[in-house]
Amino acid sequence: MTDQNQRQQVNAAGLSRADYRGAPSTLCQGCGHNGIASQIVAACYELDIVPEQVVKFSGIGCSSKSPTYFLSRSFGFNGLHGRMPSLALGALFADTSLKGIGVSGDGDTASIGMGQFKHLVRRNLPMVYLVENNGVYGLTKGQFSATAERGLELKRQGINPFLPVDICLEALVANATFVARSFAGDPKQLKELLKAAFSHNGIAVLDIISPCVTFHNKENTLHSYTYGKEHEEPLHEIAYVPARDEITVEDFEEGSSREVTLHDGSMIVLKKLNQDYDPTNKAAAYALLEESHRNQELITGLIYVDPAVPSMFDAYHLPETALNRLPEKDLRPIRQSLEEINQSLI
Repeated sequence: MTDQNQRQQVNAAGLSRADYRGAPSTLCQGCGHNGIASQIVAACYELDIVPEQVVKFSGIGCSSKSPTYFLSRSFGFNGLHGRMPSLALGALFADTSLKGIGVSGDGDTASIGMGQFKHLVRRNLPMVYLVENNGVYGLTKGQFSATAERGLELKRQGINPFLPVDICLEALVANATFVARSFAGDPKQLKELLKAAFSHNGIAVLDIISPCVTFHNKENTLHSYTYGKEHEEPLHEIAYVPARDEITVEDFEEGSSREVTLHDGSMIVLKKLNQDYDPTNKAAAYALLEESHRNQELITGLIYVDPAVPSMFDAYHLPETALNRLPEKDLRPIRQSLEEINQSLI
């Protein structure tokens, strides 16, 4: 297929892949964040998502520049350091018809933004929350971040004396309903996880190891490409099956796959590799993460999912019309309601 034919090929929304791209990247050549942006483009194109129905959020850091490099036709908000969750909560609550994607970093989420991250997760706001995790503050010249492993030695920073924060473990403790980890150097897995995350009715947290080629390029460290390639332990092969397709699993042997149906009828099919792992078992997810720390392995894949938990929107009985489009008369309580509230305060 020629380049011209590829540009002209459209999805069910009538859009070409070019309609999902963003501005040229100004990040360092080889940065893992650029690979993540490419897979977001691919996932949204294959899901037939209309870019104008997506709203992007970010805070501060190299990761927070990333929304510029995908979905240029989408709305976007770049906020203060660690405050992306507040922006997302307000905007998505005001218009529940939008799909939200928040792009954060290990500093933006695991340091200054930890409090906001945990509260957003426990509320189960329907959005995709990506953490582009490289273990350093790349935008401010490579200081250790909260996810850097203890004992890591960098030229200008010395030796890190502290234990790392595990984003996936923190998300589990906060009762996230979708928790996954991937590696920027594994585009196939990342794309399928992104598609599943976009279809999940709740908070979908993806911790993505994304190597920094400038300030954290030591080959024997957790956040490097070399270490990721040599130590990545995928839990399963992942295939996302849209609801509109006939759901068939023909190439898996009996007992070798597990299917997880999402709220919209789409499905994640997990083909077992080396472990008989159940991603709906929360206790197993905790044990898996603890074991991976002991073995210094990079466990990737869908770690936990519970599609049955109601989202934050489900608890508020919101009208079909977005709140930001309702006229003033429909937003005001009726006089009887106000009188009942006033009487209850006497």
